[in-house]
Amino acid sequence: MPRAGSMPLRRGWTTGACAAAAARAAAEALLTGRFPDPVTIRLPGGQRPSFPLALREAAGTSARAGIVKDAGDDPDVTHGALVIAEVTRGGAGSGLAFRAGPGIGTVTRAGLPLAVGEPAINPGPRAMIAQALADLMEAHDIATPDLVVTLSIPDGEKLAAKTLNARLGIVGGLSVLGTTGVVIPYSCASWIHSIHRGIDVARAAGLTHLAAATGSTSEAAVQRLLGLPEQALIDMGDFVGGTLKYLRRHPVPRLTLAGGFAKLAKLASGHLDLHSSRSRLDAPMLAELLGQVGAAPSAVAAAQQAESAGAILDLAGAWAPDLAALTARRAREVAAATLAGTVAVDIAIFDRSGALLAHVGA
Repeated sequence: MPRAGSMPLRRGWTTGACAAAAARAAAEALLTGRFPDPVTIRLPGGQRPSFPLALREAAGTSARAGIVKDAGDDPDVTHGALVIAEVTRGGAGSGLAFRAGPGIGTVTRAGLPLAVGEPAINPGPRAMIAQALADLMEAHDIATPDLVVTLSIPDGEKLAAKTLNARLGIVGGLSVLGTTGVVIPYSCASWIHSIHRGIDVARAAGLTHLAAATGSTSEAAVQRLLGLPEQALIDMGDFVGGTLKYLRRHPVPRLTLAGGFAKLAKLASGHLDLHSSRSRLDAPMLAELLGQVGAAPSAVAAAQQAESAGAILDLAGAWAPDLAALTARRAREVAAATLAGTVAVDIAIFDRSGALLAHVGA
C-alpha cells in the first residue's frame, strides 16, 4: 500500500511471470529462429507486460532466454535474480514438460500442490508458461509442438537458504511462485504462501500438533517446551489471522500460538495482523487487566499512559506472570473464535530471552 505522504509503491513481476516470458522468448527462438526482445506475455489478470532479455542463446536443438526479475518496491529475496528458461523439443506426444535446472528446487515431501520428485515450479507459473507458449503458437500459426521447459536461477540454492523451502521439503533451490504474475509491494504473499504450504506439509505427514510462532526466539522456545519436530513449526510472523483462517479450513487437532508479550497482547485486543504499521498497542486494555490481577492503582494509572507493552509488563512487577496469563487467556479467546471450533488452541507467551511467561489452554 502507498504510505501517507509518499509516492505510491511500485509493483513488480513474480518469478513465475519472468519464467513465462523467458520460456516464450526461448521457444520463439527455437521454433522461428528469432528472439523477441522485449518479449510480451499475457497474465491471468489480462495485463500484457514486456520484459527485456538479459540472456539469449540458441544452439540448434535448444534455446535459452533469461530475464532479470524486477520485484518493484517489494523486499523480495529474488529481486534482481536472473530467471532462465531453456526450451528443447520433447518426444512425440509428450506435450509440455517441466524440468528443474540449477537453482530450482525439487519437491521431496507430500502435501505440496506438486508430486514428490517434481520440480518446484508451482501450478500458477506452469499455467502462465503454458499460456505464453499457446499464445506464441497462435501468433505464428504453428502447430503445438512437444516441448521441455527447464528453468534455472543462478545462485538459487543460496537464495533458497533465506526462505522456508528446506522446512517444506523443497531441496536444491528456489520455488517458482506467483498466481497472478504481479508482485504487490509488502503484501508478503510469499510468506503467507509458505505458511499455508507448511500447514499442508505437516497435515500430509500426519502431525496432530502444530506450533505457530511470531519470531525465531519464540519458535525455538516453544519447540523446547513441547518437544515438537521442526516440521510441526510454522513461522507465521505477524500473520496470525492468515494462519488461523487457513487452519479453520484445513484443521489439525491442536495448535499452539507462541510469541512475545507485545505481539500476543495485540492478539488479545482482537488484532489478527500483528505488524506495527497495522495494529497498535491497546494500553487501556492491558491497564484494565493489570487492575484485575491486583496491581496497585498507581501502576494501573501509569500503564494507561505507557507507550509499549514491555513497559506495562515492567510496571506489573510481581504481578507480571498473572498479567501474562490473563493476556494469554484473552488471546486464546480471540484465536478460538477465529478457528470457530475446528482446532483446539493454546497460547504460550515468552520473554525476550525465550523464558516462559505463561502457557494457557494446554
